Amino acid sequence: MPTLTSSKRIEKLKKSNAKDSPIDMNQVACIILSGGEGTRLYPLTLTRCKPAVNIGGKYRLIDVPISHAIHANCYKIYVLSQFLSSSLHHHIFQTYMQNGRAASLIEILTAEQKPSHKSWFQGTADAVRQNIDYLLESPVEYFLILSGDQLYDIRFDEMVRFAKLTNADLVVAALPVTEKEAARMGVLKINEDYDIIDFFEKPQDSSLYERLRSSEKMIERLGTTPSSQRHFLGSMGIYLFKRQALVHLLANDSREDFGKHLIPTQLATGKVSAYLYNGYWEDIGTIETFYRSNIALTESKPLFTFYNEKRPIFSPRYELPPAKFSKTHVENTLLCEGTISEADHLIHSILGLRSVVGEGTQISHSYIMGNDYYETSINDHQKLPSKPSIGKNCIISKAIVDKNVAIGNNVHLINRQNLTHYTSDNLYIRDGIIIVPRGATIPDGYKI
Repeated sequence: MPTLTSSKRIEKLKKSNAKDSPIDMNQVACIILSGGEGTRLYPLTLTRCKPAVNIGGKYRLIDVPISHAIHANCYKIYVLSQFLSSSLHHHIFQTYMQNGRAASLIEILTAEQKPSHKSWFQGTADAVRQNIDYLLESPVEYFLILSGDQLYDIRFDEMVRFAKLTNADLVVAALPVTEKEAARMGVLKINEDYDIIDFFEKPQDSSLYERLRSSEKMIERLGTTPSSQRHFLGSMGIYLFKRQALVHLLANDSREDFGKHLIPTQLATGKVSAYLYNGYWEDIGTIETFYRSNIALTESKPLFTFYNEKRPIFSPRYELPPAKFSKTHVENTLLCEGTISEADHLIHSILGLRSVVGEGTQISHSYIMGNDYYETSINDHQKLPSKPSIGKNCIISKAIVDKNVAIGNNVHLINRQNLTHYTSDNLYIRDGIIIVPRGATIPDGYKI
């Protein structure tokens, strides 16, 4: 039988089906980086780190990588945290450890002073380096490094299968992107065997784009077309290292960041391959991407969905009643448990847990994160929630209302002047999107 070339073996892999022998994921430990400050997502990161920010009404960003790692049967999941991590730790304990779902699987590693290190994590690679002694206690062959603030649906076991087939020291998950998208990503170029032959983090110069542009033949192989303008391969920030390759790289390159520093070093010293992914992926780096990704969930057929019973994204198990609404016209809106609405209409919006909306209010294209508790008035004989809540006859459009917010009656949050940037004590505008920060109070009659 003739020997298959590397490229043909890769193509055979891509055509493989579920009948192939399963990958032993006991040889893979997962590292989730969740210590970033998240300045571009401010003020949502005013009181919590970015991976702890609520998405989809009842989830946190960290739930996406943790859930996929659990579905992949990874041997161990390490969550590396640093900045405003209390909310993140509480959520992980409540969701995964308290009910035994993954109590022995997940371990939280925080920034700490050590005899050899007395500083905060300085970057993604430095965070792993400072915890390498803990990580190496896992008797695994591979380390899968993930970001704590991305949305995707990827099969990590297939990525490991690809790594074993190519025998690469490092596999970088990548997807086709446009030139505009490439400007905020690591961009790579591959040969026909899927080996990475060039890499540059966040290119800005036009000459770099010409250097990194994929060939027409490669574009066809990726399943895209020249007219789609997806002529580049962008790194998803998902790395699968062989154990010894990671240890050697961290020891011989003392710089801080994987994408900017260590990936180019590994490319020059070892075999690096690209695992191509052509599904949904979003890096939640800004208010605009956060808002767009959440509102997209309200579409009839969203590109990313939480409605997959075979591979669910996990969340805490809430003891809350069903959502209740009366006299409300609802279109393409997600209503989470415990919601009480007497609104006039809800259109392309998300109402998170325990959201309370008063009579006559109109909400469109907005994300209302909900509340951690109901507050009842001592004069309310029916004991119905009053605050935090959204009052009567309000108009809210293209807004993000963070948790535990009290909005009075006759409030208009519609950005009448089409501002792109605005800051006050109780309200912000970023990328043209109104943001009411956590715990804020908006008085009766307020308009913007």
